[in-house]
Amino acid sequence: MSINTFWLRTLGILGTLGGITLFAGDMLFYYDGFSSDFVLNMANSSDARIKASGITALVAAWLYLLGLGQVYAAFKPASAKVRNTVFISFGAILVSYGVIHGAYVAIATTAKLGLANNIDLGVATQLAANANDLLRFLIYPIFALLSFVFIAQVWKKKTLYPRWIIAFFPLVPFIFQAPIASILSGSWFVIIVGGYLNLILIVFFTASTVALWNVKEEQK
Repeated sequence: MSINTFWLRTLGILGTLGGITLFAGDMLFYYDGFSSDFVLNMANSSDARIKASGITALVAAWLYLLGLGQVYAAFKPASAKVRNTVFISFGAILVSYGVIHGAYVAIATTAKLGLANNIDLGVATQLAANANDLLRFLIYPIFALLSFVFIAQVWKKKTLYPRWIIAFFPLVPFIFQAPIASILSGSWFVIIVGGYLNLILIVFFTASTVALWNVKEEQK
């Protein structure tokens, strides 16, 4: 794959914008300013906020996939098998971000109906939440494969990435999600925990863009 420095940087920036877009979608669902109960906050969200949040899922998925082009270029020195494994598995995960976020519209909608009809929110949203959890479960094996291949190849210097990019690869902050959540409360809990998975990708694509910003043209 041949790509010039301008497009290499641009694709990374688009990936970061994808994260910012879907983080905004998270906040449209979750942020209240007074409550840190995610389901209750969704139940209190306006119809306009829920619709807008659903739209961010589609836009962000497009931007994330464009950002993946930067990762593909960074893996050009690796074998075609490795490069395609990273591209396909990472792509599947990024698409799932949009799909899973879009599925949250069902949780938000049933939460609103439950609140309006005095139905326990846990009961009202149970089916939609279980379906969403199933979608997440299907992604974990793919994430494990991607993590193993990505980290191993970068550590062996088979890519254009420096080794320090491993610290910003999504697996690393994902491991620390629970400890971070345990020390947060109030609005910060909603902002960080509610948008954590997209914040992970904002950090990754930003770090990736910085790492490849001045990569030499002849290396690509």
